[in-house]
Amino acid sequence: MTQIIFDAAVTLNGFLADENHSLQWLFDVPGAGEPDPGLLPQNVGVHVEGANTYLWVLEHENLMAEPARWQELYGAKPTYVFTHRQLPIPDGANVKLLSGSVAEHLPELRRAAGEADIWVLGGGELLGQFLDINALDRLALTIAPATLAGGAALLPRTIGSEKLELTEARQAGPFARLVYRVKP
Repeated sequence: MTQIIFDAAVTLNGFLADENHSLQWLFDVPGAGEPDPGLLPQNVGVHVEGANTYLWVLEHENLMAEPARWQELYGAKPTYVFTHRQLPIPDGANVKLLSGSVAEHLPELRRAAGEADIWVLGGGELLGQFLDINALDRLALTIAPATLAGGAALLPRTIGSEKLELTEARQAGPFARLVYRVKP
């Protein structure tokens, strides 16, 4: 059965990205270059991103100049980017730009995923939209030993503890891994 998973790295004080939408803080953590293979979702059929996450990956990985690298990172799986802007798409990348709410596009995301999972990669407002419509099944956080003075908050919403059930807590190299089941 398809699950919708938010799985991302976050600073100790709850930021996904800095004020410039950069994730460089994560790559500056010693040991971040040797990720635990068990951290990332395994049964992914669809990636979902916000525009800022997508644009950062394009720039950081130089994907417009080296579009073949897209396949190394995402494979042939479709990536849906929620945005209100026209964004560049690397040659050969299976990217679809969506405007509007998660609720109106959720049936399309589920169809595209088939029996596989939907991995929401970022950002906080996008995560909030999935939670607002009770469409998130799992919230997985890899907490880095780093803080930021400001930036993109993990979740600009109030979610009570009655909605989250801790299912995993462990060390993953220099990180702490927390996984919650999101209750309907």
